[in-house]
Amino acid sequence: MITVMGENLIDIIVSPAGEVTSVVGGAPLNTARTLARLGHQASFLGGVSHDSFGKRIKRQLDADGVGYALGELTPQSTTLAIAELDDDGAATYRFMFEGTAAASLTAEVAVAALNAQTSVLHVGTLALVFDPLAHATQAVVQAVADECLVMVDPNCRPSVMTDSTLFNETLKVALDRADLVKVSGDDLAFLWPELPAIDAAKKLQRDSGAVVLFTDGSHAVRVITSDTEVVLEVPKVNVIDTVGAGDSFSGGFLAFWIESGRTRADLQNIDAIVEAAKFGIRVAGLTCQRAGAEPPFPADLEIG
Repeated sequence: MITVMGENLIDIIVSPAGEVTSVVGGAPLNTARTLARLGHQASFLGGVSHDSFGKRIKRQLDADGVGYALGELTPQSTTLAIAELDDDGAATYRFMFEGTAAASLTAEVAVAALNAQTSVLHVGTLALVFDPLAHATQAVVQAVADECLVMVDPNCRPSVMTDSTLFNETLKVALDRADLVKVSGDDLAFLWPELPAIDAAKKLQRDSGAVVLFTDGSHAVRVITSDTEVVLEVPKVNVIDTVGAGDSFSGGFLAFWIESGRTRADLQNIDAIVEAAKFGIRVAGLTCQRAGAEPPFPADLEIG
């Protein structure tokens, strides 16, 4: 059982020409959908609204085979994100989050809803910054079994994380337990603006003790451990947009890791980590070739 904890929302996508579309989103939700589409048992732990947008999100979860840990939809409204695309397809986000269903999950409810059979936990993004969801994230990270593999994706959003004491507190709790940290160049620039990205990634590895997966858009992916750095090239693709690309990388990595029979105990195996990261690159590359966050199915990857 893989539990993915965090926000769900509706992305209002604004093209460079000002044209507007909407898609189901939220980085953790995208990761859960990737895992489920690739054939794995994923459970989404986060509040989904009973409003029209929330029902749309729940239909998407059901269609992709993602379990909904809370069972019942919640009365608060759905979180909205405005994603403005530049000419290269990269998105800049603004959020309407406070008081919404995603933000309102409490620690007590979250821990009670956590599947006791969870062998992999993924957390990150807005689940690190808004109360009470951030405290719920801290509680769940601390509640999982010792053998559970924990993956953290800070997925930093400067508009809501800058000068946030709660974000810093929650990120520290998550990193203290993390086995894997997926981090982008933008994340590193936000967390350590005074350092070159590679130095910041190595600092993150030293401080957390986790394996760091440093993704940098169309540039190489770096796998960084305490004694090794492996650079993986990223093939060029026809990018429609990058919405959900990093999320699908994480989902692809975890899907390959689990499919290969790997567990937390295998994190010393650099070859296994590299192969999983290569698969994550493939999954992210396909996602970039589609509008919105639409991770691939096994047939798209010619596997299975």
